[in-house]
Amino acid sequence: MSSEIQQDELLQDVVIRVDAVGKRYPRGRHPWQLIWHALRGSPVGGEDEGYTALASVSFEVRRGTTVGIIGRNGAGKSTLLQMLCGTLQPTSGSLHVEGRVAALLELGAGFNPDFTGRENVYLNASLYGLTRREVDGRMASIEAFAEIGEFIDQPVKTYSSGMFVRLAFAVLAHVDADVLIIDEALAVGDAYFTQKCMRFLHQFREHGTLLFVSHDTTAVMALCSYAVWLEAGKVREQGPAKGVCESYLAALFASEERSDDPAAQLHEPLPELPWHDQREPWLNTTPLRNDVEVFRFRTDALRFGAGAARIQNVSLLDDAGRALSWMVGGEQVSLEIRLQCHGMLRAPIVGFYIKDRLGQTLFGENTYLFARPGPLMGGSSILARFVFRLPYLPVGDYSLAVAVADGTPDDHVQHDWIHDALFLRSHASSVGTGLVGLPMQRVELLQLDPA
Repeated sequence: MSSEIQQDELLQDVVIRVDAVGKRYPRGRHPWQLIWHALRGSPVGGEDEGYTALASVSFEVRRGTTVGIIGRNGAGKSTLLQMLCGTLQPTSGSLHVEGRVAALLELGAGFNPDFTGRENVYLNASLYGLTRREVDGRMASIEAFAEIGEFIDQPVKTYSSGMFVRLAFAVLAHVDADVLIIDEALAVGDAYFTQKCMRFLHQFREHGTLLFVSHDTTAVMALCSYAVWLEAGKVREQGPAKGVCESYLAALFASEERSDDPAAQLHEPLPELPWHDQREPWLNTTPLRNDVEVFRFRTDALRFGAGAARIQNVSLLDDAGRALSWMVGGEQVSLEIRLQCHGMLRAPIVGFYIKDRLGQTLFGENTYLFARPGPLMGGSSILARFVFRLPYLPVGDYSLAVAVADGTPDDHVQHDWIHDALFLRSHASSVGTGLVGLPMQRVELLQLDPA
């Protein structure tokens, strides 16, 4: 009896059930083809004609799970999502979604281009079942999340794609959804807003169910515990996200045709450079040089903390102490964090970390093992300096989070934490794999005489 009860509980915990779902579209025909078949008295088409977008797809998603849907273009991902949202009906099989579903599938869905942003908030929220009074109570929070200013009262047909995503996601974040479905739409957002969305999604995972569709397997592995790999409309593999993504990448690499690159040539060994990557002199004369743009410290960035200390400025400097607006991967830089104490700090710790656009931490450090100045009184100023060689960053957007706390790494009070104090943008890079590339002090390939 107890096993039957447990089985019933497991069944009740299933939020999404997709059972042998298929979707088939008839091939499009020109009117002249229809007339030709009519004149000949022949049928328009047989059962073998048409396009199958999905074929017998089955999987289940339990409450609180984050599932990634991966696959190449044309694999059937968008068709599956539209059916889960109810905008398409399956040709065969069945599917069921429990609770309120909110989706961000494509720009413009659920919005009237001639309405203002504010009017579209009411329109879009009503599609999710919210009353006008409920939207009234959330409008200020929606505006604050979207951060599009006075454009909220302009027709959305005047919006850029980034502004459109900001407003659409802001509505999505305020409709009390049980299930969120996110397609590649976040890719058009700027780095700052993408970070905000990723923080929301990480929080949403604690109580809701998330389906995340992306070509970026790194993003899927960072967000998702489970993954479904679609290929040619069928489930090729499903299971823990890491294993499925690795299989998917292996298949991609195996299918690519490789040819010898005539431009690839052996170079004479570079002279040993004790403090530089051996590739640096060559890389820095090519388009592969890792050029990284540095944006100014954001005084308006999202921050929190008890307030006994406040970060006043964050900057990256060269060896001469000059603030950098551009830097090059592999070179030595100094990160300086200036703070003002407004109360006593008995054991101050200052730290930072750099994260990619998905919020994944790439590297970081704090002062705990390096410097312990002792108690600092209110009115004191602090300068924390970190000197390091910048890793090679793949092309993309990055942000730098900084914080000051009082105590130890395991037991402390956070006094000022800034999520996105600085933004970095890597415009060119030699990194082809991995989250970062490390400057190598020495790399050798030696021929050894046979024993």
